[in-house]
Amino acid sequence: MSDSNAFIPAAKPIIGDEERAAVDAVLATGMLAQGAEVASFESEFGEVLTDGGHVIAVNSGTSALHLGLLAAGVGPGDEVIVPSFTFAATANSVALTGATPVFADIEPDFFCLDPEAVASVITDKTKGIMPVHLYGHPANMTALTKLADERGLLLFEDAAQAHGAALGGQKVGTFGAFGAFSLYPTKNMTSGEGGMITTRDDEIARVARLLRNQGMEKQYANELVGFNNRMTNIHAAIGRVQLTRVLGWTAQRQANAAFLDANLEGVVTPPVAEGAEHVYHQYTIRVPEGRDAFQAALKDEHNIGSGVYYPIPNHRLAPFARPEHLEQTEIAAQQVLSLPVHPSLTQNDLERIVTAVNTLAKAGA
Repeated sequence: MSDSNAFIPAAKPIIGDEERAAVDAVLATGMLAQGAEVASFESEFGEVLTDGGHVIAVNSGTSALHLGLLAAGVGPGDEVIVPSFTFAATANSVALTGATPVFADIEPDFFCLDPEAVASVITDKTKGIMPVHLYGHPANMTALTKLADERGLLLFEDAAQAHGAALGGQKVGTFGAFGAFSLYPTKNMTSGEGGMITTRDDEIARVARLLRNQGMEKQYANELVGFNNRMTNIHAAIGRVQLTRVLGWTAQRQANAAFLDANLEGVVTPPVAEGAEHVYHQYTIRVPEGRDAFQAALKDEHNIGSGVYYPIPNHRLAPFARPEHLEQTEIAAQQVLSLPVHPSLTQNDLERIVTAVNTLAKAGA
């Protein structure tokens, strides 16, 4: 029997016997580095999550962003507009190219880049715009694509948290010059560690493949200065198994979110934009007052984990310290709280989460 009051974690990677068997099979071959397993993973990832196109496997989501930007020609003297309300890897990847991340505010409903805010910070140095499909909700790609086209800018996608998310029936990772996905353990699917670059651009794909492998397509025939950012066959084997399950897991996340939407009271639940498919990497509510005390009480009094993503906006971090005030970003950083929504939750877990949140909200935490 399970403990009806056992701790409910904010996230829970699912690794089973199939993943272990897949890793053992690779180990038995002795072919551990990038090889056929990686190539198969790339092809299958494209078929399941981006409707084809080029897919380039790398060793992390940050590498996917970094190499994608380099392959798209971003470098010193350029500016790339990014949200401040995201994980630091978004801005880091821009800075690592030698370009400058320029921060724009988010819109309050979906926590993604506000197209009007983006338009207000475009300069003659702006090379591109890189929205983040935060928490699994797609950014407003309709407006951002229109803006990029009108201003002659490139559009990139940080889809690290958004495997399978879509807008108007179009999958994220297919709108811009490239998309970047993360396969970190807490994401909607994992390869242990890893990332994917997705693109319809033949040249971006070619350069990204060179960059991940020391600048080589053929051994010892180095064409440019590159990195060792390859994915291993071991990680790809895990990812291939996870890929067969991710759509089912996403459906369970969406069902869990629907239950929370229908039953939570006294907090602001996450809306979904018209035409958007939200894959709920996080189920992020707003607690207008006393968020930190609310989170502590959720754990101490109800044994329920939660997460605050992200309490310090990027433009307030030491490497990027900027004086600008991004109003919606600052408010979100003080109010957001991500509740468990992962597919391992039981009905009892969901009911406990609802009871705890509603009790705390009613009491004012």
